[in-house]
Amino acid sequence: MNEAEKTETVTETPAADTAPESAAPPAEEGRIAALEAELAEARAATLYARAEAQNVLRRAEKEAADARAYAVTGFAREILSVADNLSRGLSAIPAEVREDERLKGLIAGLEATQRELDSVFQRNGITRIAAIGLPLDPNQHQAMLEIPSADAEPGTIVQEMQAGYMLKDRLLRPSLVGVAKKPE
Repeated sequence: MNEAEKTETVTETPAADTAPESAAPPAEEGRIAALEAELAEARAATLYARAEAQNVLRRAEKEAADARAYAVTGFAREILSVADNLSRGLSAIPAEVREDERLKGLIAGLEATQRELDSVFQRNGITRIAAIGLPLDPNQHQAMLEIPSADAEPGTIVQEMQAGYMLKDRLLRPSLVGVAKKPE
């Protein structure tokens, strides 16, 4: 080997040794950055999944509570017609028949049945909607007709054709009402 060749090999070797040993190659740095980004994305996805699971659980609990609270809705709607018929029957009894000694027991039994039915409604959260003398509320009342009236303010309920009922905080059946209007 001549002198020129020896200098070339000597000059190349120290140049390679001058790089710091602690620095990672660029390919490894890119891989670490990609893994850190993937880890951050996985953490965000985990937090989102945990929040979604909590929301699903809350929604399921609310639906179960609603199902328990309002399970009687169908039955309650059907029994309302029985209550209506009982009320109509009692209100149709004339005063002279109420005084007849032979029918007093029957009438007392019908009235007791109505009180018991009202008590059952109350225990199950079924309440009658107030109507007469109140302004029309389309969320609870259904106006069936307008009645000319000088005594009542227009829009005030002056007649109730059929009682309305609520089941806890939900409308079971609207009240069918007559609403006052200005006389012509």
